[in-house]
Amino acid sequence: MRRSVEWFATLAVAIGTVLALKAYVINPYRVPSASMEPTLHCAQPGGGCEARFDERILANRLAYRYRDPKRGEIVVFRTPPATARRCGAGGTFVKRIVGLPGEVVSERAGRVYVDGKPLAEPYIPRNKRDTRTGSWPRIPSHGYFVLGDNRGSSCDSRQWGTVPRENLIGAVVASYWPPSRIALR
Repeated sequence: MRRSVEWFATLAVAIGTVLALKAYVINPYRVPSASMEPTLHCAQPGGGCEARFDERILANRLAYRYRDPKRGEIVVFRTPPATARRCGAGGTFVKRIVGLPGEVVSERAGRVYVDGKPLAEPYIPRNKRDTRTGSWPRIPSHGYFVLGDNRGSSCDSRQWGTVPRENLIGAVVASYWPPSRIALR
């Protein structure tokens, strides 16, 4: 009987630890759309998807409790209410931060500018840029301007505005599935 209780207690502690890590430290997500291709893959036959499997990623849920988000980071976030109206979808999205609080983001012929200066984006292949031209209001003090890496197939801050800091779930730190795409980010 004593061994059974010890075994059960060990199992309960292990399950509790895993659930606590998932809830407060690191959480898995999948990439559901082509908006981040080719950086992060979604599965065919989805429009624009390049892989057979959705890429699975891990987001560090503690990252933004101790530091500010940085330009260029890939983040997981809860979408603002306008997203569902503009994109026909909401919930949890994965995008890249390109604009920080207080900055003005614009786009000319698919090239992104921050405060009038071109943004270096080596992670975007030429064929994933689009031809849009536009400018958006100054980013609020607790907001972030996010874009997908596959600009022509991304419903992002250009359509629905900035993401409030409190909506940021965490920074993407790794890809773990499929095995051929395992990487630290």
